[in-house]
Amino acid sequence: MNTDLRKDYLGIVFEKHRKLTAKERVGKALHIPLTQYLVFSAVLISFYILMQGGAVTSSFVFAIGNTMIYAIMAIGFCLLMGYSGLASLGTAGFVGIGAYIAFYLVQEYGYTFGVAFIVTVAVAIVTGIMVGFISLRIEGIYLAILTLGLSEILRNTFISLKSSIKIDMSKIQILGAKIGENEVYLLILLVFVVLLWITSNLIHSPVGRALLSVKNSSSAAQAMGINLMKYRVLAFVISTIYAAIAGLLYMMYLRNMTTSTSTLLAMTTSLNILGAVVIGGAKSLWGTSFGVFIIYGLQSTLLSKIAFFVENPAFITMLTGLMIILIVMFFPGGIAQIASNLARKYRESKLRKNVERRIEAYGRI
Repeated sequence: MNTDLRKDYLGIVFEKHRKLTAKERVGKALHIPLTQYLVFSAVLISFYILMQGGAVTSSFVFAIGNTMIYAIMAIGFCLLMGYSGLASLGTAGFVGIGAYIAFYLVQEYGYTFGVAFIVTVAVAIVTGIMVGFISLRIEGIYLAILTLGLSEILRNTFISLKSSIKIDMSKIQILGAKIGENEVYLLILLVFVVLLWITSNLIHSPVGRALLSVKNSSSAAQAMGINLMKYRVLAFVISTIYAAIAGLLYMMYLRNMTTSTSTLLAMTTSLNILGAVVIGGAKSLWGTSFGVFIIYGLQSTLLSKIAFFVENPAFITMLTGLMIILIVMFFPGGIAQIASNLARKYRESKLRKNVERRIEAYGRI
């Protein structure tokens, strides 16, 4: 038998029949998405607990909460661009929908968070359907320009309605009970992890495969019986809902915004979210979340303690731009692709060593 084939055969036999070690069982469990999200939630909750004990500063936890809000926008955009292939620069305008609904319903009319959440989702669905239908006739860079124009229309509409909005903390209620500033962090965490889990299930479902087929070739997808209108509209609806929910949570967390000066509703936000998805990987939720951390969380959580970055705050922006260039040129799959390649090489090296060791043991028998 050929030596290489013999190695592969013996490797398969040994791997199939041997018992897994405790470490390997834990590693196998961590490959289950739900387990990953639970572990991730535990880590984020630990920051809150450490803050209560004084081990972590409130500014650090605040920065993590703010980063999660932007990550919610990004995972919706990840689904839109990475799995549907649709370009959009309207994220900032959709975020404004949630922010202003939060202000008017919670502050002006005294409704609870639940009511504001339902109304936000309903308005986002209508907006997403409108943009989704437009995407059937316009594609590529023209669709991006159109959504950018829509975002600017929404932004100027919000400025004309009220240029400065603010929510009183005592007005924020969930199920009729008032919550404090720290509890909003837990609310953001809950929404973020649930949306991560929902999105993960969605992209691994027949819907996700249909979205990918539409992205790869709309003509081939239609020939296979996939409804192009249905899935494009669905992608825009989901992305718009996530962005609007992020705007709602932003107002609950920061509680004030000046529309004319805030970057939240400006084109900067849309471009930063695009950059985060490119850096992290357009087809990876974890990569996208990490990309958001690089753009929005790295400076405020870690680099703010280093004198050089405090004195040169623009350096991180330059570094981010350089990362985008290098990733687009050499690693189109983003940081997720780099991590996947390294993990694959490590597994192959480990398996090769195990097979060689067992072949040696087999030869001594």
